[in-house]
Amino acid sequence: MFAKIVVFSGLLAIVLSAPAEPEPVPIISQNSDIQPDGSFKWDFESADGTKQEQSGAIKAGAEPDETVSAVAGSVSWTDPDGQKHELNYVADENGFQPQGADVPVAPEIPAQIARALEWIANHPEPEEPAKQ
Repeated sequence: MFAKIVVFSGLLAIVLSAPAEPEPVPIISQNSDIQPDGSFKWDFESADGTKQEQSGAIKAGAEPDETVSAVAGSVSWTDPDGQKHELNYVADENGFQPQGADVPVAPEIPAQIARALEWIANHPEPEEPAKQ
């Protein structure tokens, strides 16, 4: 009988310690506008203060028959510690370009390496004649 009580108590402890599902966060506002030319704009805000917006369009590329999608947007949220974060971004033919205080920044190139790269650029390797 004692073993049954121990097993039951253990199972009860496991069930009660299972993580609870978080409450769904309601959406306060949501807008979306899609145009026939491929341009669009949407935004939303949730009850926890999360906001996101994005707009985009199709534009001409470098080649005559080329088109490029250009998108710009932003997102802001508050983390569990109460700190507010904001990220702005552009995505186009030059890739994804995020900007914000939370985006890591690459360190400066050391002066010695910068000089070496400059020297390499100014002194290309001579071409050897083709062997026959």
